[in-house]
Formats: sequence, C-alpha cells, structure tokens
Amino acid sequence: MIEVGLRGALEAVLMVVDEPVPAAELAVALEVPESVVAEALAELRDEYADPDAPRGFELREVDGGWRLYSSRLYADVVGRFVVDGQSARLSQAALETLAVVAYRQPVTRGQVSQIRGVNVDSVMKTLAARGLVTEVGETGGAVLYGTSTEFLDRMGLSSLDDLPPLAPYLPDLADIDGENR
Repeated sequence: MIEVGLRGALEAVLMVVDEPVPAAELAVALEVPESVVAEALAELRDEYADPDAPRGFELREVDGGWRLYSSRLYADVVGRFVVDGQSARLSQAALETLAVVAYRQPVTRGQVSQIRGVNVDSVMKTLAARGLVTEVGETGGAVLYGTSTEFLDRMGLSSLDDLPPLAPYLPDLADIDGENR
C-alpha cells in the first residue's frame, strides 16, 4: 500500500510533466528510495487501470519514464476535442516516411528517399518540427535520424520493441546503399 503523502506527491509531479520521467528522477525529487518510487508507480498504474472503476487517465511507462496520459478508453472523445477545427493529421507521405524511420533507424534522409523512391527532405523537416523524429548521430557527413520519445508517446508504445513485425518487408539498408550489389 502506498503511503498517502507519497501518493499525492507522485500524482502532483506526474500531473505537470510533459515528458516521461524516470523513477530515479522522481525518487530524487521526492527524497525517497528509487525502489519505493518504482513500487508505488507500478501500484498506481495497476490501480488506474482497474476495469471495474474506469478512469479518464492512465499511468504508463514509456521509454524508461513515467507519465499520466488520457485513457485509451476515451481516445475518440479526446481526439475530437484536441483536433476539432484543425488539421493535425499526418499526410500519407509523412506516415510512410515515419514508418521507414521507425523500422530502419538510425537512417539518413538519403536512405529513406531510396526506400520510398521520392525526395523526403520536406517531409523529414515536418516530422522533425512535430517532434516525431530527431537527429541521433552522423555517418559520412550525413545526419542519422531516429524516432523520438514523442513518437513512442503518440503511438502508445513503451519502446521500439513494441512495433508490429513489419520490418521483414522492408529492404536491408546495406542493399539500398549498394554494398551488396
């Protein structure tokens, strides 16, 4: 059972974070051992997910951090509220480009362009501006891209390991770069 003061402090902090926060960081802020915080977070997650008492929010662990999210049960309502009157959807080109980055990261824009068969420069800029892809390194003077924590958040994934098994249908980067020709 979670101590009342710890419960309130965790909930208060989790209400104001805009990115998932690791248990270790929460432990430092609350001056409580990390193991106690980790146990409390798991207990809160399970409590909030109780199907007999559905809530409008849930606690999820994403990419090693914890954050409160609106419940998936009410995704349609939240979506209508957030998107009402605006066009926030990604284009087909952006979705295809994002899929290539997600499954083949780290990847250069040139490699994504070769896979898609079209120039992806503007699409990559859009995805970066929306915080869905980020620079993760460099190879031979070309920037390497990968998906961001925001991507995991929006997709409802804990990690990239949760992506559906689509990767076998994409060509190997070595084949695209001409190394196996």
